[in-house]
Amino acid sequence: MNNLPEVKSIADLAYGRDPYLDAWLLHFMTKNNLEHLIAPDKNASLDQLRFLVDMQEGQFFAPCTDWMLDNLLKSEMTAELRNEYRATWRRLVLLIRHIPLDPYLRRKIVALCRYKFQNTLRYPFVIPSRLMKWLLTIFLSQSALQDPYQERKKTFNARAHKFMHTALFKRFISACPSSTMGCKRIQDLRWQLDILEFKRLFCLSTWNAIWEIEDFSPQPDEVDREIGRDWTDFEQTMTDIFGTQNRGMKILYVPNSAGGILFDLMIVQAFHRLGHKVILALKEGFYYDYPIFWDYENDPVLSEFLNGARLIEDSNISKNDLLDTLRANDLVVISDGTRERLNMYRTSVTFARAWKESDVVIAKGSGNYHRLVYSSHQFTRDILAFYRDEDGTVHFSYKPKSPKVDIHSEKDLVLKAERIKRRMLKAHDNGQKVMFYSAIVGSIPGQTQTAITVLNTFVHYLRTKLEKTYIINPAEHFESGMDADDLMYMWEIVQRSGLLDIWRFQTVEDIETSFELMGEKIPPIWAGKDATYSTGCTKEMQIALEVQQKYPEMQIIGPNPERFFRRREYGIGKFFDASMERRFVRRS
Repeated sequence: MNNLPEVKSIADLAYGRDPYLDAWLLHFMTKNNLEHLIAPDKNASLDQLRFLVDMQEGQFFAPCTDWMLDNLLKSEMTAELRNEYRATWRRLVLLIRHIPLDPYLRRKIVALCRYKFQNTLRYPFVIPSRLMKWLLTIFLSQSALQDPYQERKKTFNARAHKFMHTALFKRFISACPSSTMGCKRIQDLRWQLDILEFKRLFCLSTWNAIWEIEDFSPQPDEVDREIGRDWTDFEQTMTDIFGTQNRGMKILYVPNSAGGILFDLMIVQAFHRLGHKVILALKEGFYYDYPIFWDYENDPVLSEFLNGARLIEDSNISKNDLLDTLRANDLVVISDGTRERLNMYRTSVTFARAWKESDVVIAKGSGNYHRLVYSSHQFTRDILAFYRDEDGTVHFSYKPKSPKVDIHSEKDLVLKAERIKRRMLKAHDNGQKVMFYSAIVGSIPGQTQTAITVLNTFVHYLRTKLEKTYIINPAEHFESGMDADDLMYMWEIVQRSGLLDIWRFQTVEDIETSFELMGEKIPPIWAGKDATYSTGCTKEMQIALEVQQKYPEMQIIGPNPERFFRRREYGIGKFFDASMERRFVRRS
């Protein structure tokens, strides 16, 4: 497209610099059905995306490799892009041919898919993985099949399970290294043995022949080659991240194949032994050999391996509930919310929160590897990605999180909350009443800074007006990198402490007083607003009512509680609301 400016780096793509580029990016997003504003129930908001990707203001992110986006930017059918589309088509046709179907239905499905495919060839804006998702949706909906690979995956898991009971497996796992391990401390020797076990398990989890070939029986030299395989930087990378000084980490593990998942679960058990917690993210629905969340219901082998795991079906779990679940369980299983290759725009809120609460993400398989490693974008968490290519070479890469990302861990948030609680106790010791002030912060789009000014102005006014009252102003405790999830988690600890005497919610009169003190007229967008227009405040009102039941002496001041509960849950990562549905009244 001649109007497009030269793009030197995919990471530098951003809105607001060139109108023609803006138009192309918007067209690209809508053509791939990824634009949040068009389908907010399917596509992640920018705030949710920032849980996963380090994105600066206006920066554009595409869920594909730099190489792929560079080809799509040419707005023409390149030879490379054509090959990717053809590979997508061949994979689909191979699937349809191998699934028992009525001949008439098979021809109809192929014809329907061909229309979609040919349209894509005429207008090459679509990411091949998105095309695959659409073609699979046509196939599944027309065939009425939920998972055409259900029996195939059960067979893979059964073969992998059978292999685990062979002498060959025991030799692979238990064989002593040929060289003598030197160490200065016994703890170092233990870690070297752990590293050796991890390396062998990672190797087994990518050795597809184990589950793809019935009665797999490799030659001794092949086994020796696998045991002695050299992985660049594996030992140093694993030591830096999971070494003897690092315990109690949270790991998000993203597998890619049936059969291999049993070895992935052995890797998970090894992490448990070292004191780590693991979240296992499976697919929501059929995507070839990838294990899906519901496989355990029909697969006794997988069900046995997941015995004792906590399975979360909620696709929109809260931060508090997720952390509570992790505290009580070593292994938590979730769905990533998708039926396609890893696509940040389509992952669930639960997956986004699991990613954000993890210390490191381990992603297995070429699809995950390419999406994460071959992207110039930086992510919010450290990433370990590995896969075995067609030549049998195992690739293992470490991609550190963006240095710009500030992480506020659960421990950090608890410590911040405890510091505030100590100040509240000190205020009580000094004979003061403790008041918490809940107010709109970002519930009005584009008005966050004004909201903070309004809040600070009124709290200052209250402090001059109320004697012996310690007022907690949430705006005074914000730190860079904190989002709504972090703030709500921290403040809930404070709010449920039993140390509040008064919980005040912002009223229309409070806002009017603030603008009067600021010497300004009330803008139309602020007219009639109060705390009931904030989903964050709505959540806090729910907490306030629960706290008041436990501590009846706590006073709640502000709008009637019933007026709050027209609001929905606050949006993920947002300082403002998930919009309230507008109701229209037809006049007769």
